[in-house]
Amino acid sequence: MITYEYPFNERIRTLLRLEDLFEKTAYFAQADGQLEHHTALVTMFEILEVAGRADLKMDLIQELERQRQTLLAYRNNPDISEEALSGALYEIEQSSASLLAMTGKMGQYLRDNDWLMGIKSRAAIPGGVCEFDLPSYHWWLHRPTEVRQDALSGWLKPMIPLRDAAAIVLRLLRSSGRPKNYTAINGQFQLNLGGTAAQMVRVSLDPDEPAIPEVSANKYFLNIRFTKPPAGEIKARGCERDVVFDLTFCNL
Repeated sequence: MITYEYPFNERIRTLLRLEDLFEKTAYFAQADGQLEHHTALVTMFEILEVAGRADLKMDLIQELERQRQTLLAYRNNPDISEEALSGALYEIEQSSASLLAMTGKMGQYLRDNDWLMGIKSRAAIPGGVCEFDLPSYHWWLHRPTEVRQDALSGWLKPMIPLRDAAAIVLRLLRSSGRPKNYTAINGQFQLNLGGTAAQMVRVSLDPDEPAIPEVSANKYFLNIRFTKPPAGEIKARGCERDVVFDLTFCNL
């Protein structure tokens, strides 16, 4: 199944962006090539921008504590595995402690690195990191692979608690809902939500289904318009047939 996720608020939107950026950074940082390591560094700069929200760390700490209290209520429940429950509580407590140990503004140690900030400012300019613009960066890209990988790992490591906390919250959010099967008649679907408190909706389709969902929603209505995959059209064209899909509402 191909799953499309649509967040209902800015907090979940930020966590999804961070998840995507951390995954890309880790992928390219583990590679060997200069271009991959450049991509990893530029993506790390994007993490810095997204994580710059002053209240993000506290939001995550509060959400982890709320989930910890919820899980504690399941203690001594015969239908719940004590081992699994203890493991989940330990993971949440460790993540909260790691976040609390982070001092200062998120990623400030990167902002204090004039060399990295010079690369960041030039990277915002198309073609701005050529060797004639940043000879010192050109030199760094020609260091041994292990040296570059160690540097990238060192720059990313202080933000790992943020990555892990976001991963826990998103995992709990995704597991909170149960999918239901629906059919969009002529590619159009609308659902009255009646003021639901859902924080995210997930739309899942068969990979062979040639339809792409365009979602718009608030706490009262959900609208999904399925369009045809792009095939040279200037503007997306709506499906003119029924589309079968799974819909999952997620809420912490």
